[in-house]
Amino acid sequence: MGTRSRQQNERHLDQGGPISSETRINERIRVPEVRLVGPNGEQVGIVRIEDALRLAQEADLDLVEVAPQARPPVAKLMDYGKYKYESAQKARESRRNQQLTVIKEQKLRPKIDPHDYETKKGHVSRFLEAGNKVKVTIMFRGREQSRPELGFRLLQRLAEDVSELGFIESKPKQDGRNMIMVLAPHKNAKAKTKTTKNADSSGS
Repeated sequence: MGTRSRQQNERHLDQGGPISSETRINERIRVPEVRLVGPNGEQVGIVRIEDALRLAQEADLDLVEVAPQARPPVAKLMDYGKYKYESAQKARESRRNQQLTVIKEQKLRPKIDPHDYETKKGHVSRFLEAGNKVKVTIMFRGREQSRPELGFRLLQRLAEDVSELGFIESKPKQDGRNMIMVLAPHKNAKAKTKTTKNADSSGS
């Protein structure tokens, strides 16, 4: 690793920067030897710590201890600053995706008429296409509560009708006067929709 990079890393350490105190790098790895992994994941083998540090310096990379509990510890040659930056980016992206998962709700009656059913199905389809989960609730009233199979069949029918866009994440279950089912979008639902629309527009 070059002198400038080492100085930058030391500054990060002194300032409590992105380099974690739990991860030992470069001269902070105080063991006689390590099992060295190259920058592309290739297994170099067990080498003396002095040789591993020399290889890191020649490649202008950091020597990072990735498995301290191993005997000997496993260390990898990498650009640690870049690695930390990319890890932070992935963590942010993951959090953003989790926040975008919204649960929409759609309520139906067990004896819904065909027109209303098509309307509700359209709403469910759009929710799934947008990448949202859908909580479908069948509302029973009066004597309808003695016919739960009507609600179950309706939920099954809806799930089959939108099966290209989503799947049953939570099976139909009775909850007081209601029966609830949760549909989740397929991971590639948006991609499928775009592909279909492009195919339709090219064919027209």
